[in-house]
Amino acid sequence: MPRRKQRHKVKRIFDRLIDEHAMAEVSYQVVRTYVAIREPEVRISADRGPAEVFIPQSHRPGQEAEIDFGEVAVRLRGTLVTCFLFALRLSFSGKAVHKISLSGGQEAFFEGHEHAFRVLGGVPLGQIRYDNLKAAVAQVLGFSR
Repeated sequence: MPRRKQRHKVKRIFDRLIDEHAMAEVSYQVVRTYVAIREPEVRISADRGPAEVFIPQSHRPGQEAEIDFGEVAVRLRGTLVTCFLFALRLSFSGKAVHKISLSGGQEAFFEGHEHAFRVLGGVPLGQIRYDNLKAAVAQVLGFSR
């Protein structure tokens, strides 16, 4: 049974460079930086690299959308005013529809939907995801902390 490969820590590699190769001019920091860059490359070339973590998304046309509703600061006639932005974005095309309201109430939230569906010519057939609506729900329902 073959012996398991010895794992070299940066300190061990640094010590061996000095002892076995008389490389006294090499600093520990240089070795540490080199190992940090080179170790992932070696693992990948040995087919022991990190697992692929990217999961490609696939969306069918007209099926999915994402909605966000929150505060936005707008300068009106030189005065900074807090308004509320309704944003609907289609997942497939990335086309977005926005509506700004002075109120953050339920009517503004529903008017945003109505405006977006009218501009798009219909309602997405699949699902609509609501992104980060905790603050929006509190605003629409009148909750406060």
